[in-house]
Parts: sequence; structure tokens; C-alpha cells
Amino acid sequence: MTFISMPRISGVDIPEARRTDIALTAIYGIGRSNVGKILVIAKIDPAKRAKDLTEGEVAALQKTIDKALKVEGDLRKEVQENIKRLKQISCYRGRRHLANLPVRGQRTRSNARTKRGKRMTIGALKKEEIAKKERLGATKTKATAA
Repeated sequence: MTFISMPRISGVDIPEARRTDIALTAIYGIGRSNVGKILVIAKIDPAKRAKDLTEGEVAALQKTIDKALKVEGDLRKEVQENIKRLKQISCYRGRRHLANLPVRGQRTRSNARTKRGKRMTIGALKKEEIAKKERLGATKTKATAA
């Protein structure tokens, strides 16, 4: 029985100290609901730690994942292509992506800081900026009057 120190599945190093059912969620495109199905097909105990998996078990997991799901690079590429298509046809969701605003109906008046970025005050100007604008306006009016 040969043990692998850090299992690598679909190009991702699986956290070795975690249970196999939790460790597999480190792969993009595999969630908690998919893990159970994958482990049943591969015939692996979900409570087993990732560091205790044999080479044969890791190979069985890799084979099952390749056959059953689209993960990592392929999935990321597909998602980006879908977003690109939405932008290209200029549908509502595509325009929200272009404007860097929430796409799925969330409110933006009070929240959406992650998408919209840091707050920018629009209405309130500092006294120096107001004075500067007034000086620029006064010089322009003198130049046009002369």
C-alpha cells in the first residue's frame, strides 16, 4: 500500500489534512453535492483523510471526475465564454457585467460595495476646491470681457 503525501487531482493539490469529502471541494467546479456522488462511484470512504489515499484511489477519483464533470480550466473557460457572449449580445445581464454592477438583481443603493468599489463622495466639495473653481471662473470672465 503506497501513500502519496499531497494528492493532486485535476491539476489541484488537495489539502491533505482534511477528510476526502471536504478536500475535494478545493477543486473548482466540485461542491458538497457533487462530492458524495463522486466518492460513491469511485468507491472511496468519505471519512478517510486525503493524505491516507493510495495511488489507486487517487487515480480512481481522477478518472471519475474526468468522466462525470467539467472542472477547473475547462469550466472557467466556459463561464468566461458565457459572460463574453452575454456582453456581445448586449442583453441586460451582459450590460450589468460591462458596467461592473451586480448581475442577479441585488440592490445597489445601499450595498454592492464589492462590485462597485470604494465609496466616492459626489455632492460635498471641500472649501479649497470651491474657492479654486470661483477663482478660475473669475479669470475666465475677465478674459472674455477684455
